[in-house]
Amino acid sequence: MQRQLIIPGLSLAVLIVSLVSPAVAGDWIGFRGGEHHGVASAEGLPVTWSDNENILWKHELPGLGSSSPIVVGDRLVVTCYSGYAESIDEPGEMDNLRRHIVCLDKTSGKVFWTKTIDPVLPESRYSSGNDSKHGYASSTPTSDGERLYVQFGKTGVYCFDLDGTRRWQTDVGSGTNGWGSAASPLLVGDLLIVNASVESDSLIGLDKRTGQEIWRTKDIKKCWGSPVLVHTQEGHEVVLNLPRKLAAFDPTTGEELWHCGGIPDDYVCPSPIVHEDIVYAIGGRKNTAIAVRTGGRGDVNESHVLWRANNGSNVSSPVFVDGHLFWLHESRGIAYCLDAASGELKYEERLSPQPGLIYSSVTAANGKLYALSQENGAYVLATNPNKMEQLAVNAFESDTSRCNASVAIVDNLLYLRNDKAIYCLGHN
Repeated sequence: MQRQLIIPGLSLAVLIVSLVSPAVAGDWIGFRGGEHHGVASAEGLPVTWSDNENILWKHELPGLGSSSPIVVGDRLVVTCYSGYAESIDEPGEMDNLRRHIVCLDKTSGKVFWTKTIDPVLPESRYSSGNDSKHGYASSTPTSDGERLYVQFGKTGVYCFDLDGTRRWQTDVGSGTNGWGSAASPLLVGDLLIVNASVESDSLIGLDKRTGQEIWRTKDIKKCWGSPVLVHTQEGHEVVLNLPRKLAAFDPTTGEELWHCGGIPDDYVCPSPIVHEDIVYAIGGRKNTAIAVRTGGRGDVNESHVLWRANNGSNVSSPVFVDGHLFWLHESRGIAYCLDAASGELKYEERLSPQPGLIYSSVTAANGKLYALSQENGAYVLATNPNKMEQLAVNAFESDTSRCNASVAIVDNLLYLRNDKAIYCLGHN
């Protein structure tokens, strides 16, 4: 794996960064929240909702998107695309493609500001079938509480302040893929770490203040997952779920710290999660799960791999709750629970009615699991490791648009987005 350190004109102090990014208590920043594990502290969340039940506000969006919403202070931010590939029957012309950033008041849904971004063309060309389920706004933004960071594939990475003023934009590669670009950026102290596997087969560390490239690790191929940060006694690691390989990198230099055999497939979509000093990853068409103790060096197959299991999902990521891993299979309509200590299968049960495709990842809070299917509503399960308890299936009769995003939870409220609108859900 090739690595390139790029520090022209920079003092060494730039590289000796604080690895603790500022965070506001209660915010939901980045893919699956500030810790990127999809777990929220909340109480009294609604179990059911509909057109006439438990909707506190709704805001129609200017376009489609698979990115999840984030919440920073009083602001909710989500990305969209429009003008191209909005319809299977009439996809239109690529020249009309636009990307949007929408910033709303999290309490009322009032618009603070919106930005429209012209794409760098040509983008990946739309084709019908499964390609139509992805789109051009799949990466979830992140924030350090002062600035907003957005990844838009070959169009680049953008930084805005929270009032919508653009601070910088940088290119991370010109590659495209028919499956689109979906990885979400990760803040680690003064660095923004970007999985640019689709754009340039690279993992890249950018100076979050300027967008200047600090380091680049190459040979990062066919990986659609997002990197996660691990705090260990040995230091800090950024872990990425790669095809046939789970690997950790030094966040200040991009140097690989350890690796082991990973998901046995030629591409990987799910992001890993971390609990204490253990990384859990699932993925692959053969459906695999793996648990690895962090902090190792070099090849850790014999020393740090705790278990492997023949259960997984090819798209969605897992969640850790009370010593157990939970997730929903992307196409089989099956809910899984594994013992996190041993990898033992606790249950493998079919959802009802059949959900169809599920590309969103589970969000857990208040003893419940929230997962959104693409076309057939939101499934709510209890976090019971002994048996599957399906509590509800919720859908809007007036809005049947596609949903690929994961639920965000802040201030005991659920934020749910689909291709048409974003909803704030709570008891009313």
